[in-house]
Amino acid sequence: MHLLLIEDDLDFGRALQGALRAEGISSEWLRRAADAPPCFHGTAVDCVLLDLSLPDGCGFDLLARWRGAASAVPVIVLTARSSLADRLAGLDGGADDVIVKPFATEELISRVRAVLRRYARQASEQWTIGTLTIEPRRHLAQLGGQALKLSPREFQLLLELAREPGAVVAKGALAQRLEPLGEPVDFAAIEVHISNLRRKIGAERIHTARGIGYLLLP
Repeated sequence: MHLLLIEDDLDFGRALQGALRAEGISSEWLRRAADAPPCFHGTAVDCVLLDLSLPDGCGFDLLARWRGAASAVPVIVLTARSSLADRLAGLDGGADDVIVKPFATEELISRVRAVLRRYARQASEQWTIGTLTIEPRRHLAQLGGQALKLSPREFQLLLELAREPGAVVAKGALAQRLEPLGEPVDFAAIEVHISNLRRKIGAERIHTARGIGYLLLP
């Protein structure tokens, strides 16, 4: 496992690299946004640990640039901002997880492994369900050859439903998978995301199993 750490704090960066090394995890450490790569196509980076407060820019800008370039490499945001609004901004901006400082190194490493497990299940190049095609690694979805404009949450929801087309996915399972902060997303929020997704891909494609969950149809 090889991580890219983008963090300006010298003491914190040194300590984190040492802890990762002790776990057999290699890492590269950058301290400025200007030194970050424009994308990760063809690189050996398995996961990025991204601090939001950098001396020459904001981590959110880097994240937006990577996702705009269709870089699907997992990104875990490291932040001292503990408010729910800041954590949700990270997730909705394309981060795979958000962890608030200070944190235990063991928790960070556990979260890195969890993110990589989710990413590995999305590793196939293209999924096809009827006229719907999904490219998990590029965060792209098309319907009849036309690109769909989906929010990060809508795209993740579509992926979870598309893993087993025709099989019911329970609301509770969807809630847990959409929320990597340790607490499930509210069911009302799931219903809103489902409604928006139906509007974009066709209401007939997502069936409600009353009292249980949802299934994606071809």
